[in-house]
Amino acid sequence: MGLTGTGRLTGVVLAFGLGALAYGAASGGSESVPQDKVALGALLFHDVNLSLNRTQSCASCHDPSRGFADPRGMASPGDDGVSLGDRNAPTAAYARFSPRFHQREDGEWIGGQFLDGRAAGLAEQAAGPFLNPIEMGMADESAVVARLRDDPAYAAAFPALYGAAVWEDDARAYLAMTDAIAAFEETDVFAPFDSKYDRYLRGEAELTKQEDLGRLLFFSQQFTNCNACHQVSQSAVDPRETFTDYRYHNIGVPPNPALRAQNGVSPEVIDAGLLANPQVDDPAQRGKFRTPTLRNVAVTGPYMHNGVFADLRTVVLFYNQYNTRNEKRKINPETGETFAAPEVRETVEMDTLMEGPALDDQRVDALVAFLRTLTDRRYEGLLEE
Repeated sequence: MGLTGTGRLTGVVLAFGLGALAYGAASGGSESVPQDKVALGALLFHDVNLSLNRTQSCASCHDPSRGFADPRGMASPGDDGVSLGDRNAPTAAYARFSPRFHQREDGEWIGGQFLDGRAAGLAEQAAGPFLNPIEMGMADESAVVARLRDDPAYAAAFPALYGAAVWEDDARAYLAMTDAIAAFEETDVFAPFDSKYDRYLRGEAELTKQEDLGRLLFFSQQFTNCNACHQVSQSAVDPRETFTDYRYHNIGVPPNPALRAQNGVSPEVIDAGLLANPQVDDPAQRGKFRTPTLRNVAVTGPYMHNGVFADLRTVVLFYNQYNTRNEKRKINPETGETFAAPEVRETVEMDTLMEGPALDDQRVDALVAFLRTLTDRRYEGLLEE
């Protein structure tokens, strides 16, 4: 069983460094009962008691000490200690900025949560893992709500924040839970915008020559075209840039046989990406995944939707393979062999990937150096690991 009452709440507050903001809201008239939705969401986010075997919380796969990503492997293990997913858990940091999942007038899908956008927003995303049999494993919404009712802190907080009738309907109580988690994820705890790059934009830090070269390369349509998918603003100096266009792309990521060997999924199974979203039925979307934020990218590996690459430099080399004729530059340093063929070939966006010249080692290293500057201040110590 997890901690209860004051000890549990204080532990959550200290873990996130919320200080007076959260603790003041949480302690209110009772030190053990959250007094606002943010404090309630923080408690829920860390509560392992809401999984079947009481071993897993939202924070298990979105670790606040590791950039709100999962450092435990290529995919996240389940609450049962045996199950293993087939996708790499994306970071929850900066997720609040993703627009709700929708189709634009030009036919492109954009936004949403999860790698295929199947959750429209944060609250919808929060609803999924509790009931996923290979994640938190709860049987249904009522089973989760029963756990909430049994907790004195929740028993008091939910009616106070969502109305006296919240316990009369399990679906209503479940929605209240997801709303509170979303309220917590919308705070600056998840999006502080205080990386070295942010401090550079504010005149509070200087980039090294290597980092600045990487910055110039990143934002250059002539040399890399990185920002074609990893920039949402029209300005290269936007202080709130999240480094994703929130659209869906197939960049030719190969399958991950190592993960499939662990989780037992047949190598013949193809991850359809966006086409796996129930709202999407266009075969042209097969194999496309939502562009991830590059915030904290240097400390949130492994990379790609299936965790196929362990190192950030490998990712840059993977992109570079499309622009070089030198076969030696097409070698995956993690395997010693040529980068494997795409999992879904027919929708790879070659026109975008092949823009720009091949990069030498100096420029590859410069790009990696710049990407490291996108690390939030509290995670900068992880860069030395």
